[in-house]
Amino acid sequence: MKQLRNNVIRAGLGALYFSGAHHLLRPLLSGVGAIFMLHHVRPAREAAFQPNRHLEVTPDFLRATLCHLRSRDIDIVSMDELQERLAQGRFARRFAAFTLDDGYRDNLEFALPVLREFDAPLTVYIASDFAEGTGRLWWTALEAAIAKTEQIDVQIGNAALRLDATTPAAKQAAFDRLHDWLRALPGEHDLEREIEALCARHDVDMAALCRSLCLSWDEVERLAADPLVTIGAHSISHCNLAKQSGEIAAQEMTLSRARIEHALGRTVQHFAYPYGDRQAAGEREFALAASAGFKTAVTTRPGMLFAENAGQLTALPRVSLNGNYQDARILPVLTSGAATAMWNGFRRIAAA
Repeated sequence: MKQLRNNVIRAGLGALYFSGAHHLLRPLLSGVGAIFMLHHVRPAREAAFQPNRHLEVTPDFLRATLCHLRSRDIDIVSMDELQERLAQGRFARRFAAFTLDDGYRDNLEFALPVLREFDAPLTVYIASDFAEGTGRLWWTALEAAIAKTEQIDVQIGNAALRLDATTPAAKQAAFDRLHDWLRALPGEHDLEREIEALCARHDVDMAALCRSLCLSWDEVERLAADPLVTIGAHSISHCNLAKQSGEIAAQEMTLSRARIEHALGRTVQHFAYPYGDRQAAGEREFALAASAGFKTAVTTRPGMLFAENAGQLTALPRVSLNGNYQDARILPVLTSGAATAMWNGFRRIAAA
């Protein structure tokens, strides 16, 4: 099903490009700017089974994106500057911001050097447990478990399932089934229990995965020392905030900021919701982020920025630079706003 969806999205992007419709729609749909969302930036991997491929782009694709924005005379700004332009209605020039979620080591090793080439600011949202080396990158652990076996035995509800994992296609199907099941579990403790049992059965060390992929506090400090870099908060544990009590959700926001501020000795004013979709961030979370004093908070909901977003600064949409669609030809489509407008049913603001 997910492969079908990817094919449909790819076909839609291609149709917008080859028809030239994005040129006609740009004046209506491109808005005043955009926030680009990334996770990993690193060289392409060769493995046939890469279910988290959508979370990573190559340095070359990031470079192509920056070249495209510069060619269209779009200002690349920090999140502070973006917030000010929205709040003050300064829309004489279109603008874009680059944001990277979770706090991966490749943000320092590969993303920052490319952004430096263009003197382009970036914001990296840190999940503080990841920087501690104790975080649970469960989606990566799930990939690692399936990659090293030919069958997965799991109990889902009352059903004992044996999932085939003998081929890349079978592994992908198993990953999709288990990923959706884990995301749908009622609480974080349920997800933690199930992924830890799966990792134990298949000899996957989640803590080692976290330490190998994520920035340590020392590396976060090195990253933050660059004048182009803003560090934001991304919760403590990367949990689904909408599934937490209001008290716990608020603590995930405020204590993650406090940890980062203690480590770096600087104020943290921007937040990214873990997962960030409609199942993980809604009106309650938007209000909690505002009450916590964050200047902005970003979702993963697709969309361009419009003047009306000034009234929804803790519910900002983003444009995903998705590893499944690393084709420079789609960049004019993405910056036209046509693709995200179609996704949102042509609503300019889709925060509720």
